[in-house]
Amino acid sequence: MTLDELIERCKEQDAHAQGELYKRYNRILFAICLRYSPNFTEAEDNLQDAFITIFKKVGQFKGKGSFEGWIKRVTVNTVLQKYRKQKVYNIVEEGQIEDTEDEVEVQEDIPLKFLLKIVQELPTQYRLVFSMYVLDGYPHKEIAKMLDIKEGTSKSNLARARGILRERIEKYRDELENN
Repeated sequence: MTLDELIERCKEQDAHAQGELYKRYNRILFAICLRYSPNFTEAEDNLQDAFITIFKKVGQFKGKGSFEGWIKRVTVNTVLQKYRKQKVYNIVEEGQIEDTEDEVEVQEDIPLKFLLKIVQELPTQYRLVFSMYVLDGYPHKEIAKMLDIKEGTSKSNLARARGILRERIEKYRDELENN
């Protein structure tokens, strides 16, 4: 079945087509959910919520742009909507914004599993902004709009997330050297 046929059948609420769509895209969307969720279990819940939203809104997909891009955006928005309701952001003044251009130096010696774990352990507001900015490439202006926060808050939360990650990576490397 072609993607266009699959989408049309999903628009008709065909359960078989919905199952096929889930099989094709669950891994990609789960990876997104993992980046935005504090743990594996919540990522699974967020994935299910995202697919429910996708199935409800698939009729809104008009074929402009890629379908994969559309379902990724629906997934991100579904997860963010959950956290947006919790109002988990630190409000900061523009003068308190830290330099956000410092990159966390990641070398090949850091296992991907460890990196994912420390990103998931970030406080919710830092994890969301970090994932949106660093992993998904959203600009601060768009992050602020999507999360209903100020652009300065987005920049500050990113800087704080990077600081926490830098400390965790340094601690990890120190532990490796001492063992």
